[in-house]
Amino acid sequence: MVLPSVPDVSRETVYRLEVYRDALLKWQRAVNLISPSTVADVWNRHFLDSMQLASFLPAAARTIFDFGSGAGFPGMVLAILCPNLSVHLVESDQKKCSFLSTVSRETKTPVLIHNCRIEALNTKAIPDVITARALADLGHLLAYAAPWRKVNPELVLLLPKGENFTNELKNVGPDCFAQCEEFPSITDKKARILRISGLNPDVHNA
Repeated sequence: MVLPSVPDVSRETVYRLEVYRDALLKWQRAVNLISPSTVADVWNRHFLDSMQLASFLPAAARTIFDFGSGAGFPGMVLAILCPNLSVHLVESDQKKCSFLSTVSRETKTPVLIHNCRIEALNTKAIPDVITARALADLGHLLAYAAPWRKVNPELVLLLPKGENFTNELKNVGPDCFAQCEEFPSITDKKARILRISGLNPDVHNA
């Protein structure tokens, strides 16, 4: 079955996304990878929602950390769309990591999977971009990112956020970052994609 509303991507990419989707639906029967209420609309709710982030990646980005990867959204999707990127998937749940490994193998998409908590991540890689989807509020995400901002002053956070994004921005205060760009989401008119740069590594909001 061909996925609906596929953006301008190659046939090979579409095929890999189909393989990913099929694996997700198969594993979902035994492992709670996504909310059951979103299964019927998995393409729009998860795949398209993740794919749209590719348009907002900095041109110079080479390494992405996806915090709390879960079922691989958005990190695995970005790895499929952008094979030139080195994508690190950080997930503490072992079963979800097994799923991510399966998707990586079946779609022939190389990723680095870290089965650990975000705070325990130990790697020599330095991220250009950190993503996270449906993981935590903005304050906690800034705290998770702070150590990596210290090793890369140009670090960018690329975060899909729901309709509560304005309150989250108010709660973190003006000293946490230099710039926050807001882009409309193609899957939810009330949601936004936040692209945050100029993080202050000494401000923790968790």
